[in-house]
Amino acid sequence: MTTAEPLVRFQRVQKTYDGEHLVVRQLDLDIHRGEFLSLLGPSGSGKTTTLMMLAGFESPTSGEILLDGKPITGTPPHKRHFGMVFQNYALFPHLSVGQNVAYPLTVRKVSKDEQQRRVQRALDMVQLRGMTDRLPGQLSGGQQQRVALARALVFEPQLVLMDEPLGALDKQLREHMQIELKDLHRQLGVTFVYVTHDQGEALTMSDRVAVFNEGVIQQLDTVGQLYETPSNRFVAGFVGDNTVLKGQLSRGGKQAEMTLPDGRVLQGLNVSGAAAGTAVEACIRPERVVLHHRPEAQGANMLAAVVARVIYFGDHLRLLCSVGGGQAEATVKLPLTGVGGAATPQAGDSVALEFPVAHARMYAL
Repeated sequence: MTTAEPLVRFQRVQKTYDGEHLVVRQLDLDIHRGEFLSLLGPSGSGKTTTLMMLAGFESPTSGEILLDGKPITGTPPHKRHFGMVFQNYALFPHLSVGQNVAYPLTVRKVSKDEQQRRVQRALDMVQLRGMTDRLPGQLSGGQQQRVALARALVFEPQLVLMDEPLGALDKQLREHMQIELKDLHRQLGVTFVYVTHDQGEALTMSDRVAVFNEGVIQQLDTVGQLYETPSNRFVAGFVGDNTVLKGQLSRGGKQAEMTLPDGRVLQGLNVSGAAAGTAVEACIRPERVVLHHRPEAQGANMLAAVVARVIYFGDHLRLLCSVGGGQAEATVKLPLTGVGGAATPQAGDSVALEFPVAHARMYAL
């Protein structure tokens, strides 16, 4: 997917609206041809501003944005030829589906015959064949979003920008559209840049994810690396669920040891490279915690615990466990396969929890 020359390059881009507070700080970002890149982060993190600068609706305060190696910072939006999909669809209510989709071709003075061919092809892509003459008000939210997507694709842009496009849809339809969007991306090979605050959405669809916070990319990685090896405490907390244990580093090094408030010792990966004596947090994913039904079980990184709650999630059980006499709470995720009968943990059960060293990641506070 990657090439020596990225499709888009942000070079030392900054953005401020008031001359004091930087919404985007010193952004260096390469977007590769054909990839699905998500910009993920909480509100105010700078992800939408980054997308708007790429679209041309906002101008960088400093720095440069390059397309195919050429500066586009001063190029107006309509001359960038990017497809755009917004959360509110932005369809013309008085125009039919076909006319809405054809609009980008009309302003580009494409012939009527060619317009008709391209509109039909775009509607086929988003599975809306036969809807050409309907008005947007006669469509469901999901269908309107597909029309907006068809309009963004109809003029064959090399880049499609999407700003929270599924945010207004219900959960089931949103998840269905995520799969369809990813399938469409695979078919077309067009570069997608997608803004979202939904970590599940980003992990489901993306090739790479840039996690933003306070105007800075905290980590830019493939979805697997992002989830399994978060590079700092913010990413670990924002992407996915964690059990968090606080303590103090009693031994530094790559594989370090931390002492918990009750005196017990845990080993883990010293992600921050912290020295002995540093206050740290150990984070571990719920599915990586190993449950032992015998509370007296012995081994490395084994902690006694009491099951406080058992929550049924449909495809798995979540156990909320009290660790260290109530000083910490650990979450354990158990698949339903093999869970049942006498083996099903109950609230009040004493158990042992094992935190595998390879998955216990320690971050300096």
